[in-house]
Amino acid sequence: MKRTLITTALLLALISFSLPAFSFTPFVETEQGTIALVHHTYQNGANNSEFDFIKQGGQNNLYPFSRYTVGATIEKNHRLWFTYQPLELKTTVRFDDAVTIGAVTFADKTPMELTYSFPFYRMTYTYDLLGKYDNAYLGVGLALQIRNASIQFKQIDGANDQLYVSQNVGLVPALAIYSEYVFPFGLTLSADIAGSYASSAIINGADFEFEGSILDASLRMSYLVKEGYSLFANARFFGGTANGTSENVGDTWTDNVLPYTKNNIASLTFSAGLHWQM
Repeated sequence: MKRTLITTALLLALISFSLPAFSFTPFVETEQGTIALVHHTYQNGANNSEFDFIKQGGQNNLYPFSRYTVGATIEKNHRLWFTYQPLELKTTVRFDDAVTIGAVTFADKTPMELTYSFPFYRMTYTYDLLGKYDNAYLGVGLALQIRNASIQFKQIDGANDQLYVSQNVGLVPALAIYSEYVFPFGLTLSADIAGSYASSAIINGADFEFEGSILDASLRMSYLVKEGYSLFANARFFGGTANGTSENVGDTWTDNVLPYTKNNIASLTFSAGLHWQM
């Protein structure tokens, strides 16, 4: 993934030099911090109970968070960027009570390794509605996100070696808003929102009726420390919901055995990062 980001940055730089007639300003961002889950439940099977990853699955700690962005501002009004956000939460717990996920029942006192992996790749475009202001930007546009989910419940005591795995990939379109205000002494305040809600096929990234939503909203404060380089602090809410019955049951070995799935997650992240702009 790092190789992809470096290649993309180099391509943007080459484009900027090859198009002198256009205003083309590439930028690269990296941020590191921590993520806290405030709500996270999962259910597979209409007759099964919801599993609470925080109360039952050990996700009550803070976890490392990172995010990488490569993009460009074109002709001042157009902003295009690519974001990669890895997310893999692994916990080890012992179930106090029996838990049924899909068609697999894990007995009480079972030691478990749980993996919730949900990295995403997103391309976002916004157009500035305040083009006549040099120190302010209010962009609206669209985002296209690739969700890449993998959920695993693995028994690790060696007695039975039961395993539940669910994996899928899909495209999710969303609306996007980006705004910023630049103060003359180097401080910049900005907000970034990408969100969608859909309850029909195709629009929600599936080829069957499935209700889903995402919301990724952040507030940022950055300061220009050197020409082209800014340090920033960021607070972000990231969450999503999914609820419906899949028609793609059993197409691959990692599809859900039972068609009904419900997956809700909400998190807060706090991070610091570096922004470089040519």
